[in-house]
Amino acid sequence: MATLPHPQLLRFNKPYGVLSQFTPEGRWRGLKDFIDLPGIYACGRLDADSEGLLLLTGDGALQARISSPRFKMEKTYLVQVEGTPSEEALEALRTGVLLNDGMTLPAQARQIDEPPGLWARTPPVRVRRNIPTAWLELCITEGRNRQVRRMTAAVGLPCLRLIRSAIGPHTLEGLAPGTHGWVSE
Repeated sequence: MATLPHPQLLRFNKPYGVLSQFTPEGRWRGLKDFIDLPGIYACGRLDADSEGLLLLTGDGALQARISSPRFKMEKTYLVQVEGTPSEEALEALRTGVLLNDGMTLPAQARQIDEPPGLWARTPPVRVRRNIPTAWLELCITEGRNRQVRRMTAAVGLPCLRLIRSAIGPHTLEGLAPGTHGWVSE
């Protein structure tokens, strides 16, 4: 009896406080607390203080295609920021922002309502009674260290919460925090 080929790509909704590696470090947990599958590795990184979609695979060529900046795979983020975004701030994100390591490529940026069905974060995001917050959707094709956080800070909108919602065609849809599932390509 023929068997189906093993799926190549795993979607994981990484909770806050979890590293993009299997080994824990200090106060941060590792992926092994959620995924017990040998031979798979993260396609890129998502900081411990960020949440959302992480893709994993055992296929080196697929991993390179997803994580290498030369392939310019779009990554979409939902970003809760401190303050109210001005059109000038959004336009700066759309044209590129000067960071300490150079100009970013243009991003797609727009203000959105708070995402429906958003899970509570542990620990909760700090709230200041006199400072409003807003949500942005930001799509980038680069992958610099802490890039989205640095971009929003550079335009005067410090990041409070960062959730990666999509990598290319792959989304968080149907994944609760800490859960994973195979995708077929």
